[in-house]
Amino acid sequence: MSLDRESALNIARVLTEALPYIQHFTGKTIVVKFGGNAMVDPLLHESFARDIVLMKLVGMNPVVVHGGGPQIGELLKKLNIHTEFVNGMRVTDSETMDVVEMVLGGSVNKEIVSSISRAGGKAIGVTGKDGQLIRARKLTVNRYSPELGASEIVDIGHVGEVDQIDTEVLNVILGSHFIPVIAPIGVDHAGNTYNINADLVASKIAQVMRAEKLMLLTNVSGLLDKQGNILTGLSTRQVDALIEDGTISGGMLPKIGCALDAVKSGVASAHIIDGRVPHAVLLEIFTDTGIGTLITGRSS
Repeated sequence: MSLDRESALNIARVLTEALPYIQHFTGKTIVVKFGGNAMVDPLLHESFARDIVLMKLVGMNPVVVHGGGPQIGELLKKLNIHTEFVNGMRVTDSETMDVVEMVLGGSVNKEIVSSISRAGGKAIGVTGKDGQLIRARKLTVNRYSPELGASEIVDIGHVGEVDQIDTEVLNVILGSHFIPVIAPIGVDHAGNTYNINADLVASKIAQVMRAEKLMLLTNVSGLLDKQGNILTGLSTRQVDALIEDGTISGGMLPKIGCALDAVKSGVASAHIIDGRVPHAVLLEIFTDTGIGTLITGRSS
């Protein structure tokens, strides 16, 4: 069936608009953190996989880092393992860590790899333990104690932060024309395993790989001002000011912190985008208007 004239012209406009972006980003590394609704909605999951495959086909080097909080919580519930959170982070004892590793390094990681394969791409799934890709250290958490009237250090178990990233592993995968799909699990020098926030891992990988872009998929439309309007085209200085005046607060702060760290460390731009929108990744990369919040290191 042939297209009508208007539909054909619309496709031509889209391709023409995308061309300069394809030319600019060819050969560049783009780190994408995959999480939120896009992971659990089958249609969004498949559209994300097609986006990543297209990026690879036009010459980009996508690196996928994924979360899996809802899936971990679901399995813990099925196994009747109690879980609690401190400052938004899951307390992870040895039993819980086994479940985290099973879900992130197993079912979730392999499903993403399979989705990319179904879309015609080639991917390799790894955890940060493979080849010691992610060296971790135990995360220290401070929480205010009303009883003590002061802050106290809380042990939340096998929760870590990134100590260093071994780029050799990623370069081998990218050099073989595969798409790396990374579960945010790290290991320390003593061989202890740690669960690490996926946004943090994606930010650190973007930094050490000197990525062109860091893209963080979320369940919100982007960074909003106090009137609920989406903010975009922001400099790091402007973002710092928004944090200072309280516009950015609560649960968005850690995510914005990861984006800021990446840009301040040399990543050209960071993007907070709505993973609930089909093909959100392509819309942000290949269109003039984009979708979500763009943060760059420009001075203004």
